[in-house]
Amino acid sequence: MTAGVAHTLGIDFGTSNSAVAVSGPGGAALPVVLEGQSTTLPTAVFFNAEDRTVHYGREAVGLYLQGVEGRLLRSLKSLLGSPLMLERTAIGWGDMGFDEIVARFLAELARRAGAQVGELTPRVLLGRPVHFVDDSPERDRQAQDALERAARAAGFTEIGFELEPIAAAFDYERRLDRESLVLIVDVGGGTADFTVVRLGPDRVARPDRGPDILATTGVHVAGTDFDRRLNLARVMPLLGLGHTGPQGRPVPSPVYMELATWHLINFLYTPRVMAEVQGLRVNFSDKRLHQRLLTVLKERLGHRLASEVEQAKIACSRTGLEARIDLDEVEHGLAATLDAPTMAAELAALLREVVDCAHECARSAGMERPDAIYLTGGSSALRPLQDSLRAGFPGVPLVEGDLFGGVAAGLAYAAQRR
Repeated sequence: MTAGVAHTLGIDFGTSNSAVAVSGPGGAALPVVLEGQSTTLPTAVFFNAEDRTVHYGREAVGLYLQGVEGRLLRSLKSLLGSPLMLERTAIGWGDMGFDEIVARFLAELARRAGAQVGELTPRVLLGRPVHFVDDSPERDRQAQDALERAARAAGFTEIGFELEPIAAAFDYERRLDRESLVLIVDVGGGTADFTVVRLGPDRVARPDRGPDILATTGVHVAGTDFDRRLNLARVMPLLGLGHTGPQGRPVPSPVYMELATWHLINFLYTPRVMAEVQGLRVNFSDKRLHQRLLTVLKERLGHRLASEVEQAKIACSRTGLEARIDLDEVEHGLAATLDAPTMAAELAALLREVVDCAHECARSAGMERPDAIYLTGGSSALRPLQDSLRAGFPGVPLVEGDLFGGVAAGLAYAAQRR
């Protein structure tokens, strides 16, 4: 990085992964290495109760999965706009507000960035989804306010926001050699966001890009929802979901719904929930299913199962081959499988919501078809999603960008202009 230059950060605070970029020499956006050799940091915090230390990213998840005693929190962005942001939670040696935990994570991003690039300005440009919360402008405003307070608590004094798909558009624009009308598709862990924007080499330096942004839409359906759907379909039935008991009624499902939702899993590991699940035994004809459910809760295996489902989804998408979901820690030899046709069928309804929102964005822009669809966000690599977009926009080329760093790079460009 340039010596003696104070850098303004662009931070993509993501549901599953976060990234940071700065503006480097000549105005190029430079990604910041955050963990090992990676420019992404999983949005995860682990409070190690054994030695009262705090860990972040892959290290946080790794310690938890190794069985170290403590509290893991992921999908922190999903808490924004929810009543949980006003609450406190046990961390292993006391309690802490969720707002403070988000602030700690942002401060850690800044600390790691400072170690890489040197001096930082007190300014930050944060990405935000088109909608933190669907169909509730008040809660959406509360979510942005909560993120702003967290950034301030992390040490930033000048805080701005940019829509994540617009930031991704600014990154993609640097690669264009002619003017294009582009549909930006940004599907991450928590939201799917869309922008129709006019891009081109003659527009890059314009200080006001407002007239080039023709439409934005978003829906709260993305990677964690895909994982949850697959978890409920492939894993939870092996623990009793959908099982009909001796009274001819299905086993109550709320515990399975929460066990498949990453940021709710920890709330199941309480004496009250354990007692309730123990009491469900009479609802099971097959007592083995009940024992599996108890084992998951007693051994706190919920996050491990969620991780296995996520990895199977990624493997199946990449290879098109059947992937194994290892459940050996629940019961020796137990496993589930996921194949491409099953994954596509299970996700079909969610993918229709995503593609419908993309069409809504195109209609709002008064456009029949874009020149290209630019993909960013880790979940946009999912093969069934790309297949659905191709079917929904026939003949339009899909361009895969920097899936994890494109938004952060665009934020760095936008911060430089501001």
